[in-house]
Amino acid sequence: MMFRLPLALGAMNYLEIIRGASFIELAVLTLLMGVSVASWGLIVMKATQLSRARSQSLTFLDTFWKATRLEGIYQTAQGLEGSPLSKVFCAGYEELSKLAQAKEGSDGAMSDRLGGIENVERALHRAATTQITELEARVSFLGTVGAAAPFVGLFGTVIGILNAFNEIADKGNATLSTVAAPVGNALFATAAGLFAAIPAVVAYNSFVSRIKIFDTEMSNFSADFLNIIKRHFFK
Repeated sequence: MMFRLPLALGAMNYLEIIRGASFIELAVLTLLMGVSVASWGLIVMKATQLSRARSQSLTFLDTFWKATRLEGIYQTAQGLEGSPLSKVFCAGYEELSKLAQAKEGSDGAMSDRLGGIENVERALHRAATTQITELEARVSFLGTVGAAAPFVGLFGTVIGILNAFNEIADKGNATLSTVAAPVGNALFATAAGLFAAIPAVVAYNSFVSRIKIFDTEMSNFSADFLNIIKRHFFK
C-alpha cells in the first residue's frame, strides 16, 4: 500500500506558504526548522552515547564480578571509556593506589592516614558526579525545545492570521474561499512548532530516565566497591 500524506498536508502548497509569509513568519519557520535539525542531531548523538555507555557498563560489571585482582579490572576499565561505571571504578582504584603507596612510606595503619576510606569514598562521589554531568550535557536543550517550540509556532500562526485578515480587509472580500487558504497557511507555523517539540519532549524524557538509572547504578556500585575494599584493605 502506497503511503499518502493526510489530506490537509498533501493539499498544502509549501512554496506558496513561503512566498506569502511575512518576515516574522519566515523568521519563526526558519528558527523552528533550525532547532528541529539541531534537536535531531542531539537526539542521535545522545542515543548513541547512552547506548554505548550501557553496553560498556554491562561489559565492565561482568569483568568486575568475575575478576580476582583489581589490577586486571583496572586495565579492562581503561579500555571502556564510554562506561560511567568504569570511570567511577578507575577513580576509586587510583585513590586506593595512592593510599597503598603512602602505607609503604610510613608507619601506622592505612586507615589512619590521608583520611583512609573517606578519601576513596570522596573520589568515587566526585567521579560519579562528573559522569552524570557529562551524560546530562546538552539534554536540557531538548527540554527547552519541547517547552518553547509550540509557543513559537503559535506566535507565528497568530502573526499569519493577523496578516491574512488585514489582507482580506483591504480586498473587502471575506468569503470562505478567500479566508480558508491564508488562515490554513498561517496554521502551518503551529504544525511546525509541534513537529519540532514532540520528538524533543519524547527524547528528553527518555534520556532523563536513562541517566537516572546510571546515577542509581553508580551509587550502588560505589557502595559495593567500598564494602570490598573495606574488607580487604582497611582491616
